[in-house]
Formats: sequence, structure tokens, C-alpha cells
Amino acid sequence: MLKVDISPPNSPHLPHLPPLPHLPDGRQTQTQTPVQLDDRPVMVVGIFAFGLSIPWLTGLYGPLTPRQGMYWVGTIGFIALAAAIWLGNRWLLFKQREHFDWFNTPWRKLMMVVAANVLYTAPITALGLLIWFSVAALPVDANALQLVVLTNVICVLFVTHAYETIFLIRERESDLMRVERLERARTQAELAALKAQVDPHFLFNSLNTLGHLIAQDAGRAREFCDTLAEVYRYVLDSRQHDLVPLTDELAFVRHYHRLLELRFGDAMPLLGADALAAEASRWLIVPLALQGLLENAVKHNQASTTEPLPVHLALDDGVVSVGNPVRPRRSALPSAGVGLSNLDERCRLMTGRPLTLTQHGGRFEVRVPMVAVE
Repeated sequence: MLKVDISPPNSPHLPHLPPLPHLPDGRQTQTQTPVQLDDRPVMVVGIFAFGLSIPWLTGLYGPLTPRQGMYWVGTIGFIALAAAIWLGNRWLLFKQREHFDWFNTPWRKLMMVVAANVLYTAPITALGLLIWFSVAALPVDANALQLVVLTNVICVLFVTHAYETIFLIRERESDLMRVERLERARTQAELAALKAQVDPHFLFNSLNTLGHLIAQDAGRAREFCDTLAEVYRYVLDSRQHDLVPLTDELAFVRHYHRLLELRFGDAMPLLGADALAAEASRWLIVPLALQGLLENAVKHNQASTTEPLPVHLALDDGVVSVGNPVRPRRSALPSAGVGLSNLDERCRLMTGRPLTLTQHGGRFEVRVPMVAVE
């Protein structure tokens, strides 16, 4: 048995979208929208938490108690100092993000973050504490001064790390959404190109058939022309849809089979269509799939009224199988496989499953995946 899963995802018959612009390190990107972050609630809580807790834990109030006015002056001053430290470091962080990137220059980014935090936080903390000791008429406590400076630097580094983590998470989410939009656009472009390949091929074969019938039988040619109009109306309508009801596709196939009967008589009986129609309302299929396989059987096999070429349709677990005996035409040119490759790509794009071909015991069968109606 030969079983083939045809056409790789990047089919040579598909047009390719132009590549995305490259970053200096070779990564591809799109124009990025800056990540928006509303940190006001966290910022307010953080400023008050640090402004109230650090002075109390490190003994900056000295002998002062809440009953004394200077104690509350110090409280307001420490909250203001905490606000200056938080807002200043936040501004520095946002400015750095405009010029440095963790992916392109990770070490430079790390050094700039640490240097900016330390060189801003330490001096402003020391200056604020020296002013406090002078205003409160307290002796300068060198140990407390060093402890508060070190505590503030560590806290700022921790908060900066939290900011950067949130930014990276948001950027990751934005990247995933951007990639999804890109893949959707690429899929839509590929699908539009695949659909465009169907119509000219079908029209070319139909006009050849019509010309053949006009020369032989004007009455049959007229019926062929009327039926062809109905068929091509469906072809045009189907271009607006990525999936169509299997019921509509079966009705279209019957019209197309009538065109074949007008040309070949009973040389190509269509079997199983009625049984398939009983379950057709439950399924969606890529448009023109069954017609393309029926046309493929006509193109590559011999058929006559004395030796018919039956084409059998069947439904099996969300898949329509189209099978026929293998009777290669003696004069047939080697097939490029464009039609089956086209159909395979459309099935992959719209159902997530490929077309499956089997050839065994002189019989050729193609299994077309479908999507259940929700």
C-alpha cells in the first residue's frame, strides 16, 4: 500500500509574503507599540509603605514620639523622600527602556539599571537624612545613615526588578498577539492565492468541453452551457467563503457530474452521493474540493461507456473519501500535482489536517478532512 501525506506546509506553489525587517542581531520584528503600564495604585502604596516603615525600623526618629510635632514633620519629609526616590528611579527606568534592550544589549542594560539606581538613590537618601538630622536637631547617626542608604538601594533594585519583569511579561504577550496577527494575515494571503488558482483551471477545462460539445451536438451544448452557468455561479460564490456546507458542495458536484455526463455519457458514474447527503448537514468542507477530485479522476484515467470509471464518495469520521480505479491514460502527460497540492494546502489552513492519498490494489483514494458544524 502506498500512503502519502502530500505537500509540505511551505508549498513551492504558494506565494510568499516579504520577510520582516531584521534587528541588528538577526531577529525579525514589526514596529512595536510601547507597552502601557498603569502603576499608580502600586506606586501610591509603595511610597507610603517605604516612607513610613523604613524610618521607623531604622530608628531615624531617635527620641521623638508621635506626641511631638517634629515627629510628624519627619513623617511627611520621609514620605516625600520616598516619593522622590520612587518617581526619580521610575523616570530613569522609563528613559533607559527607550535606549537599551535586554535582548540586544543585556550587560549594558544591567549595568545602566544598577548604576542609575545606585547613583541616584544613595545620594538623595543621604542628603535627605542629613537635612532631617539638621532640622530635627538630632546628632548624625552614621550607622543609621548607612543602614537606610543600603536599605533604600536594595529596595529600589527589588522594585526595579519587579517593573522589568512586568514589562517583559507584557512585551511577551504583545509579541504573541503580533505573531498571531501576522500568521493570520499570512494564512489569509495564502488562502486567497490558493483560491485564485482554482477558477482559471476550472474555466479552462469547462470551455474546452463546451467547444467539444458544440461541434458534436448543439442541444447538449446548450444544456451544458446552462449547467455550466449554475456551476460557475457556485464557483464565484464560494470565493467568499473559506468553508462551505457539505450539502452545498454535494449539490455543486452533482451539477458538475452532469457536465461530465453530457460529454462522456455513462462513462463516469458517481456513487455514494445520496448516502453522503444524508449526513452532509453536519459538516463543512473547503469549497471545490470534491469537484477538483472528480476532475482529477477524469484527467488522469481512461473511461468509456463500455468500461466505466466509477467514482465513489463516502463519509468516515469527519473525512470524505473520493476513490476511483486507476486506469492511466496512455497519452497523459506527467502530472505536476498542482491541483492536489493546492487542495492539501487549503485543507491544512482551514481544518488543520492534511489531505491523505492512498493507492493500493489498482485503486486510488483521496481523503478530505472536514470541520463539524458547531
